[in-house]
Amino acid sequence: MKYNPSIAFDEMSGSAKGVTAAKTRGSKYIRNRGYGGSTRTAFQSSVKAVFKQLSQAWQNLTNEQLLAWNAAANTAQGKFVLVTKARITGSNLFMRLNYWVVYCGGNILNTPPVLSGVVAPAAATVSLTGSAMTFTLAEIPADVTNLKLVILASEPQSNGITRAYSKAAAFDDPMTPVNTAIDIKAKYDAKCGTPNAGNPKVFFRYFYVNTATGEKSGDVFAQAKLASE
Repeated sequence: MKYNPSIAFDEMSGSAKGVTAAKTRGSKYIRNRGYGGSTRTAFQSSVKAVFKQLSQAWQNLTNEQLLAWNAAANTAQGKFVLVTKARITGSNLFMRLNYWVVYCGGNILNTPPVLSGVVAPAAATVSLTGSAMTFTLAEIPADVTNLKLVILASEPQSNGITRAYSKAAAFDDPMTPVNTAIDIKAKYDAKCGTPNAGNPKVFFRYFYVNTATGEKSGDVFAQAKLASE
């Protein structure tokens, strides 16, 4: 199990889940991802709505609250792909942490929380057959208070695809971690389609979020292939 002291997003680069991580003048920031067409999925629309809400909330903070976020950012660091560290601004920190707080159903934090880091989830076993898809963590933390499990999955992939973790996207709401099998078939099939003989493989990324602070753990990867019953 890996401990990640990063603030909210690790390996901040590129676009995923409707969000773009970018770099300018040595600093990282996040923004809504741009799309060529006018049609947006429900998830893309919800991400845009969250960032619009956060942008407005930042503008409505008191001067004292703004100073607190800026001070917190001076002691916090983001992490680049090459494991070099970068300073972030108070607004960056506010957006990073509050994105996951709101994503998990919480209320926006007007003052910066005390950051402690989040341990990444244990390895998971994903069982995939024509009638079932279950996700089982090998173990969970002793205390799961304020902890949510977020599972992302790719659409069904062909046998020729060996790595499609970057295609993984949300298909269900954040869950409270449990040490028993989680039935994810109905939500997965409804969002991504049903795996079949032509496209039997599914790639997963999953991580924990501390809903009290907005901190996100590192990603853990898994994959499953349709088995005959």
